[in-house]
Amino acid sequence: MRPDAGKGTRERMRPADDTALTGAPLWSPPLAPPAHRDLCTDCGISRTADAARCARACQFIKPDYSNLETRVHGRARDPSRPDELHFGPFRRMVRAALKSPLAGAQWTGITTRIAEQLLQSNAVDAVLTMAPAPDDRWRPVPVLVTRASDLAQCRGMRMGYAPLLALLEPAAARGYRRLAVIGIPCQVYALRALEAELGFEKLYVIGTPCSDNTTTERFHEFLALLSPQPDTITYLEFRADYHVEIRFADGTQREIPFLQLPLSTLPGDFFPLTCRTCVDYTNVLADITVGYMGGQGEQWLIVRNARGEELLALLGDDVRLSEPGSAGKRQGAVKGFMANVARAAGGLPLRRMPNWLRPIVAWLMPRVGPRGLEFARARVEMKAVETVLHLRREAQRRLRHMVPAHVWKLVEPYGLTPQAGEQTVARVADPPHDAPPP
Repeated sequence: MRPDAGKGTRERMRPADDTALTGAPLWSPPLAPPAHRDLCTDCGISRTADAARCARACQFIKPDYSNLETRVHGRARDPSRPDELHFGPFRRMVRAALKSPLAGAQWTGITTRIAEQLLQSNAVDAVLTMAPAPDDRWRPVPVLVTRASDLAQCRGMRMGYAPLLALLEPAAARGYRRLAVIGIPCQVYALRALEAELGFEKLYVIGTPCSDNTTTERFHEFLALLSPQPDTITYLEFRADYHVEIRFADGTQREIPFLQLPLSTLPGDFFPLTCRTCVDYTNVLADITVGYMGGQGEQWLIVRNARGEELLALLGDDVRLSEPGSAGKRQGAVKGFMANVARAAGGLPLRRMPNWLRPIVAWLMPRVGPRGLEFARARVEMKAVETVLHLRREAQRRLRHMVPAHVWKLVEPYGLTPQAGEQTVARVADPPHDAPPP
């Protein structure tokens, strides 16, 4: 029997101007232009009434993960616990798949199903998430959804920047007091930094990992390198088996090994500095992280606190769970990645593997390379290495504020240690503040 997440709230009425009553179930109001920032992914805070809040909300200015982890989860990550150095605080990790996958979902539809259950059980008034732009399936547009059936329009991957948090003020103005937010790490960090002053009665945060993002325009350039008819591509996913899966409008599919992707032909600024220096791939401040890197072909869930357990419980018997596996060794892959990043950060061309060797290595990697949780650990370490090297090259003065202590621990095995002036003294975490039980 599925737990009732809305227990004690079923008699609450939704706001009188609910979009489900007005006939506009996906609502995205006009937004103010963003304020200029040197490093910015346009999370939406700079478009709100108090754009100055960026100074204390942005992960690219002076992040404080230790304190925010303590506020949200009841404690900061504990490096003595297995995998917390890499993935942040958590109660448990599982491999997961819906027994009946949702049509059009990126994987099986776990994120969508959780959000649907929150609305159907009246646990929340609205879900703040992304939907595709009317004229571009890949361009993300922030929307407020109040009807569970309309979340089907939000399924799938988007690529680009979208001011998700700009809709927090409109949500409050509409009387929504209980909100679910589905966001990527830079959005979730800002949300948690400002949570205490936002005034919502209840906030559920479903996080998705984010490794590298770019503008929608640049993503279209990438699609054009994959197919002579890029407009017919309807689905793209980087899978944990070292392949990219592409689906086309005519129903055909194509799988491309990572090593045969045209990544070396992309311009140096294809991925902006923000995404090359993000230290939060696993979305550590979410209640539950729904990803795939550690899933070995299924989804990978990181349940971080009691509210995350509540969200997972909403799936009831509809989900199949198992222990995540781990195989292979990551060190060689991370060292090879580090060598290429060092060349790229120094303005040198990447070393390209000979074409005759690519198919051989592409066949070997899914069989002998890091897999499961080891693959996820490798990706986290790669992002940490990338952060340090690119900041040293392009924004060295930001290193001491943007790189948390736990990131230095991740890169230390690869010979990267803080130089003079690159690290601040670690602070003791503040006591929890209005946080859900861990």
